[in-house]
Amino acid sequence: MIEWFTIAQIVVALLVGLVCLVLGGIGTKPNDVSVLGSALVALLLLAQIVISIVAPFAGNAPTGDPVEYWIYLVTALLLPVLAIIWALIDRSRWATVILGVAAITVAVMLYRMQQIWFVQIYTPVV
Repeated sequence: MIEWFTIAQIVVALLVGLVCLVLGGIGTKPNDVSVLGSALVALLLLAQIVISIVAPFAGNAPTGDPVEYWIYLVTALLLPVLAIIWALIDRSRWATVILGVAAITVAVMLYRMQQIWFVQIYTPVV
């Protein structure tokens, strides 16, 4: 995991989330801004998956539980993808709010993934 990339992802996810919540709050249906913003969050998570696969081979292994990290990462990737599908099916203002909630949830999950990767010390049970 690359720390600056994770921080950039958190900032992007928070910005997308706040924009979608504001758009949903004023009654805007899902549009290019909200859907493509959420797609950007998902794309960055795909890049995080590639980084997470390569990083241990480059000497940057997680200090926390790798299973917990991967569960967070896969779940975080599913959130914006499923929110986008929801927004394409349900063309109401609430779909825009769901896109915002999903993006903010991804930001929180990314923060937790950063803690798992850098902070915790994992001792496997033998």
